[in-house]
Amino acid sequence: MFEKAKQLFNLQAKAKKLQAILRDLEFSGVELGGKVKVTVSGEQKVTAITIDDSLISLEEKASLIKFLTQATNAAIKRAQQAAANKTKDIMGGLGIPGL
Repeated sequence: MFEKAKQLFNLQAKAKKLQAILRDLEFSGVELGGKVKVTVSGEQKVTAITIDDSLISLEEKASLIKFLTQATNAAIKRAQQAAANKTKDIMGGLGIPGL
């Protein structure tokens, strides 16, 4: 019993370390020859969207970036929640706290 608790504690420590590593990572997707760029953190959150001025007026650009960021983050959050629910459905019977 003690060994399983120790393994669980070690697993939780590794998960926290992984979260810290992912928090510092960034990934970018670029389209239209660099005119559209989306940057996402390792935590799967949109951190930046850039749109070249030649594609849209300056008045519309800020609003479009804001709404694209919000919509994308909302979609990612829903996907993460669905994955968490499915994981809980499958793994919930293992008796591991937090799953």
